[in-house]
This record gives sequence, structure tokens and C-alpha cells, in this order.
Amino acid sequence: MLRVRSDDEPVHITVPYGQSALCQRPTLRTPTVRTAPAAHTRVHPGVVVHRSKAFEHITIDGEFPRTAAAATVIDLAVAEPVPRLAMITLVAAVTEARIPIWRIREHVEKRRPRRYRRPIADALAMLDDGVASVLEHRYALDVEQAHGLPPGRRQSPVIVDGRALYEDVDYSPLGVPLIVRLDGERFHFRRAVRFRDRRRDNAAEMAGRPRLVYGWDETVEDPCGIFDEVRAVLVREGWPDSSRPCERCATRR
Repeated sequence: MLRVRSDDEPVHITVPYGQSALCQRPTLRTPTVRTAPAAHTRVHPGVVVHRSKAFEHITIDGEFPRTAAAATVIDLAVAEPVPRLAMITLVAAVTEARIPIWRIREHVEKRRPRRYRRPIADALAMLDDGVASVLEHRYALDVEQAHGLPPGRRQSPVIVDGRALYEDVDYSPLGVPLIVRLDGERFHFRRAVRFRDRRRDNAAEMAGRPRLVYGWDETVEDPCGIFDEVRAVLVREGWPDSSRPCERCATRR
């Protein structure tokens, strides 16, 4: 699923360019003389019509033709008000709906986005490099790129108990054994997930590898604080500092 549509949001439909179709306002229940509690309630949220000159390239045939998922992802990104949100929206849609990156590239080539071409290309490059979630993308964007930190290796495999597990960000290619783990869940209720995380922790400890763990809240709300900690460990372990403060750092301190 690309996104969950609220009942208050209008239904979006796409028609071939030049075809007669009109947007529709929300339909409200007409009040009667004896006004019932349901009077004025919304019966239908309305319809927004989009016209496309590339209709034959973006639709999938069926009993009810629909827009291809990859084309919808691009449309959602292009509709954002700023490039940064376009990148975040694209990564979120691709990772949550598990859409192959090559399909997104195919649609970009067939129908070039009317704006945000560079941010979309940058987001696809991050996905190619192994960014596997919105949280990992926010870390790469707001912690690494914004502060001039070197990009770590994404989804780095580690063998634990004869099984391949994966670290979110691994800085060992820089000569620093630091591991950064990005935990998208507040709590892990599944026993298998908790066991996996403990085994990864133990394996890192046995190997003498420093590790830092961050969740969604601190990554989104305080990326500068995360930068301070990651930078401190990288420098402590021998990385020649080439980082820089971002614009948010000045207001934070």
C-alpha cells in the first residue's frame, strides 16, 4: 500500500488529456425540516480529476483500469511543496510498498517529472546504495549529508550463529568499526526480533565494535544531536574530521 487515504480526502482519478471530466465537490446530506443528527454530514468526499498526456504509459488494464504504482509514486513526490519532502515521500512509498527501483526509473524515463528531477534522482541513488526505510533515508539526509559526514555502508551483512544479519549503517569501510542501528519500532514484541537484536549486540561486543542506536523520534527531531555523537565516535576511532555544522546546529546551540 502506498498510503492510507483518509475518509475526508477526495478520490483522485486520472483521465486522458483532453477528455471531458469535471472535479466534484464533496456531497453533503441535505438537512430536512426535522434536522437529524446526521444532517450536513459528508456522504462522499468529492473527486479530483487529473489529466495525463502519457495515459497509455501509466495505466494498468483491468476491469477498473488503474494507475501503475510506480507512476503514482512519482506523482506523489512531484506534488510535494518542496524538494526535500519530494525525496522523503518517494523513499517512503517505494520502501513501504516494496516497489522495485527499476520500475521507478523506467517510469521516470518514459515520463520525465515536471519538477524535482534532481531530488528524485538523488533519492533513487540512495535507494540503490541500500537505504531500506524512511528512517534510514532521514539519517542519510539529515545526519550524514547535512553535516558532511561520510556515508556509511548500508545493509552490511554480519554472520551471527551461521546466519546472515544486516547492520543499517557500517563505517568500517572508513577504517572505523562503528555501527549505527536505526530502530523504527518503539518496542519489539516479536520474540524472534528481540532475539536477533540481542545476538547482533553480543556479536558486536565480542568483536570490540562500538555501536550507536537511534529511533525515529531522535532521528527526526534532533539529527544534530545524533551528528555530535556519531562524529565523536568516528573521531575517537581515528577518522580525520571533515564534518561541518548545518543550519539547524546554529539555532540548537
